[in-house]
Parts: sequence; structure tokens; C-alpha cells
Amino acid sequence: MGVLKLAVASTNPAKIKAVRDCCEELSIHMEIIAAETASGVSAQPFSIAETRRGAVNRALAALGHDFDLAIGLEGGVYELEGTMYLCNWGALASSDGKIYTAGGAQIPLPEKIAQELRAGNELGPVMDWYANGTGIRHHQGAVGILTDGLMNRGDMFGHIVALLIGQYRLGSG
Repeated sequence: MGVLKLAVASTNPAKIKAVRDCCEELSIHMEIIAAETASGVSAQPFSIAETRRGAVNRALAALGHDFDLAIGLEGGVYELEGTMYLCNWGALASSDGKIYTAGGAQIPLPEKIAQELRAGNELGPVMDWYANGTGIRHHQGAVGILTDGLMNRGDMFGHIVALLIGQYRLGSG
């Protein structure tokens, strides 16, 4: 059997880096290719279920391009007890029809950000406004801003990728 072909269902540099770094850290040798896919959910997912569904949809869409495995990663928000939280989900789809999912870190959003999201704005541009930056979603992400740089979007997605690969190894071994 040759090297497995793994699609990252995005062209977002933070997501691609998370998958590459995790595979390197785990000494997993795969051909990793970015494959832009649609999430099939709102541009700004507003629940845990919608965010998870976006990750699954992305993985399944990428898998259809002749890959052995595909990983979809999706960020979203949800409300709990009057506070809006950031959430992140991932899905790994395999060519044998299995789907594995995992959720990541969650952190409350400042009310100024939550208000902007409730008004219909997407988190990426809101974070650019909030942090007076550009392209935050492609690098440190909201979590990087909200943790004073102690964690970044790639790190957060990296944990999810490890959870997905671990499940895949167990399920296919």
C-alpha cells in the first residue's frame, strides 16, 4: 500500500498547518492536499450541532475528490446561559465510509463580539475589527486574540486533528 492521500477540506492556512503539524508530530506519512469545500451550513454557524455538521459536510465533500481520508474543520459559536462561546469541530471521513468527529476548546466571547455576531456579522471580520487587524482567522484566530496569544487557531485545531486520527487508528486497526 502506498502513501495515503489526505484532503484538508479547506485552503485556510491555519487549518492546513494544523493537519500537517499533527501528522508530523505523530510521525504519520500522508500526502496532504488542500481541497476547498463548502460547509453546507451558515457562513457563521450558530450552534454546536451546526458547527459539527459543517465539519462533517466539508470532510465528505473533500473525500469525493478521490482521497483516502479527508478532514473537515469548522469554527462556530453557540449560546449557553446568556453567554456566547466560540466552538470548533472536526470530522475525518475515510474511503471505507466511516466518519469520526471531535470537538475542541470552547471559550466565552466578549459581549461586544457577541453583539456583532447576533447582528448578523461573521466572526472573522468581527475579530479583525475587535483586534484592529487583518486576516486573523487565517493565523491566530479568535482564540489567539482571546487568550493573549497563549493558544492559536492552529493549535486548537491540532488537538482536534489528533483526536480524529486517534479514533481512525483505533477504528481501522
